[in-house]
Amino acid sequence: MKSKMFLMTLVAALGLASTPVMAQEQVEAIAVAPESQPLVLTLEEALRIALNENLSVQIADQTIEIKKYAKKGTYASLWPEISASATWQRYVKKQQFHIMGETMEVGTTNNYSAGVSAAMPLVNVQLWKSLKLSAMDVELAVEQARSSRIDMVEQVSTAFYQVLLAKDSYNVYKRVYDNAVENHAIVEKKYKVGAVSEYDFIRSQVTVSNAEPSVFQSENAIVLALWQLKALLGVDLEMDIDVAGSLADYEQMMMAGYNLKTDLSDNSSLKQLEIQEQMLEQTLKMQRATNLPTLSLSANYNYTAMDETMEIQHYRWNPYSVAILSLDIPIFAGGKRRANIKQAKLNLANMQLQRENAERQLRTALMSYQNNLQTNVKEYYASSQNISQAKRGYDIAVKRYEVGGGTLVDVDNSQLAYTQAELSRSTAIYNYLVNSVAIDKLVGEQNFAE
Repeated sequence: MKSKMFLMTLVAALGLASTPVMAQEQVEAIAVAPESQPLVLTLEEALRIALNENLSVQIADQTIEIKKYAKKGTYASLWPEISASATWQRYVKKQQFHIMGETMEVGTTNNYSAGVSAAMPLVNVQLWKSLKLSAMDVELAVEQARSSRIDMVEQVSTAFYQVLLAKDSYNVYKRVYDNAVENHAIVEKKYKVGAVSEYDFIRSQVTVSNAEPSVFQSENAIVLALWQLKALLGVDLEMDIDVAGSLADYEQMMMAGYNLKTDLSDNSSLKQLEIQEQMLEQTLKMQRATNLPTLSLSANYNYTAMDETMEIQHYRWNPYSVAILSLDIPIFAGGKRRANIKQAKLNLANMQLQRENAERQLRTALMSYQNNLQTNVKEYYASSQNISQAKRGYDIAVKRYEVGGGTLVDVDNSQLAYTQAELSRSTAIYNYLVNSVAIDKLVGEQNFAE
């Protein structure tokens, strides 16, 4: 109950935030929906919920935050690193010197030191290149998060359409079952008065029995499709939800035609490969920078004290400070730097090949989806024309049988043709919608609320 109330509140809040013109009555209807009634969601509402509750999206958003903190840690290397330290040394046995037959101890029993040190790089090309690499890492995480959202939109949309297809199939099979029951009642009446043979009576009974499993299977398909949708939304699987509309609502979109898209510049996979290629280019520059000298500055300020006793208040503290300018010139490292540079070059060339291959495969997939769309439209028009004719043929077959001018086989055959035509139309609409969503994913279209 708590999960359902939370989801209803979330739907209402998101609807108000993203669609200011939503009717107030619709929001109130969602918020006060009775517990016994399922929560009916539109596709837009389902996408908004998934955008907020889907675990993949949440993980991608957290990854961005992790990369941002990693970037801040890298940029911190440009600032001075300041630290304080303190040490106490107590000699258990002092060093001894032997001079002219005499033994002398050197040093004091207690040695104290405390101070502050600071260090920072002045010239370090390799460090500067790594800063750009960290910025690209954040950019890659952002693109991966966008990819997660695009994938989520495709998965939720497909699951939503799957529920609609299951409901349409159920309606068809339920009508087939109801017609079989009605025809069996007619046959039974005729059989009782001897107007039809026992064969027709048994056949009508078998037709009713054969129609029942399809109804049960279609009911189960609706339950499974709703479970899949709820899993993608990130809500409780026991929550009672339903989807709004039917596949017939999308017929106008099919008849209006689909605007073919060929631009893959926003494809998330290609963008990620492009960023990775840029990162490898930066890595190559960073490896080359290992051959360049580095210059760093450090400074120390310390106090020291030495005494034989533990009376710290009487110690004499001696301050001293030092500044160090360090120049490091790499000369020879056993060929390690040269090997790293060659490895970086090969990685870059390999990434360029991967990107080219990925683009070819994506263009092939895009052409395939577009061809499927055209085929789906043709299938829709063909099945739509067949439906009216198949229905009329079924009605004629039933009337002919009622007046004794036809056989039960004719009724069953016309019923089968009618059913196949309706299922073909629903399948054509579903496949069209799924292919459209797949194309939107390929071109990187962000048709969801941010």
